Amino acid sequence: MVTPGAKPEAVAHAREQHGLSERLACSLVGVSRRVIRYVPTRPDDGPLRQRLRELAAERRRFGYRRLGYLLTREGMSPNHKKLLRIYREEGLRVRRRGGRKRALGTRAPRVLPDGPNQRWSLDFVSDSLVCGRRFRILCVVDDFSRECLALVADTSLSGARVARELTSLIGIRGKPHTVVSDNGTELTSSAILRWSQERRVEWHYIAPGKPMQNGFVERLAFDQLRFQRPTAGRMPQRNAVHLARARPVRAGCLAARLQHGQATLETGREDPRRDRRRTCLGACPQTRCHTIKHQS
Repeated sequence: MVTPGAKPEAVAHAREQHGLSERLACSLVGVSRRVIRYVPTRPDDGPLRQRLRELAAERRRFGYRRLGYLLTREGMSPNHKKLLRIYREEGLRVRRRGGRKRALGTRAPRVLPDGPNQRWSLDFVSDSLVCGRRFRILCVVDDFSRECLALVADTSLSGARVARELTSLIGIRGKPHTVVSDNGTELTSSAILRWSQERRVEWHYIAPGKPMQNGFVERLAFDQLRFQRPTAGRMPQRNAVHLARARPVRAGCLAARLQHGQATLETGREDPRRDRRRTCLGACPQTRCHTIKHQS
């Protein structure tokens, strides 16, 4: 007749307004006397609710599961069922996208790293094989040395695949202090959040609609991959997705298979490390940047 939460109130109303005994009131409502006498012993969830509201306001595209990973980083480990209950009680939900993307929060310049392997930048570009099948390329750049650490090509690059590639790269290069990326679905997935938590690597997301906050890897897409073409003409657009139309896989050797494309990318990645010199690094090759002090 009534919901479980309202049955104790119905029993209290019957006893106060009609003078019924507890036994008779419980029998009429259809609830056990143990349920009426039960006193909840739940701990105070005030700090958890407050922090959950703050994180939900900062990460509007995160559901309760990904917010749970952020809470775990801060030392709060609520049960997933309890977290879902509090999430619903607070009236939180993933908001629908609408209108133009705008930067959220305060704008503050990021401090440049003063040594190699301190901060990495990630981004995706896309291309297609000669048969017309699309594939994507994961670019990883060291923000201090401007060195391209990895170029991974595949038809599908999920968050779990990105985490595996970063783990392999850490085994070769060592662990960075910070990783910078945009707000793509692969880079904001639960796999990436879990990976950054387990590896204790700080992950910084740029403001939505501001790709130049991740300018080092954008420069890689515009500069390094452009000059690997046989004839480096003017690029039609600076956006990394559109820059992929001039990637070495298409304009260089027209690879018919993905393996050929990966080999071409690896060859092009090694050449700038050995030959190209950057004025910001004192005109030294990128492989010797660890001996150069950063000059502001």
